[in-house]
Amino acid sequence: MAVSGKETAENQSEIPADIQALSFEAALKALDEIVARLESGRVELEESIALYARGALLRRHCEAKLRAAEEKIEKIVVGADGQPATQPFQSE
Repeated sequence: MAVSGKETAENQSEIPADIQALSFEAALKALDEIVARLESGRVELEESIALYARGALLRRHCEAKLRAAEEKIEKIVVGADGQPATQPFQSE
């Protein structure tokens, strides 16, 4: 299912500014750290809930960054006339 730029922008507006400011790599690292903390079983219930909620926002941010990157990628194809051309990348 393709997501339009408008839908991506709307989803990003629900994400806090501190998360929006993160690069994909920084957000993924933060998400990994949250997962490790939750999996350790050493986090109180209330903190676990807050970590889970932040993790969900980080995941959405990472997905939006990946969708934005996919929209910029074009693949090179050979047209009917034998000449190279580009077309938008479609993830499978």
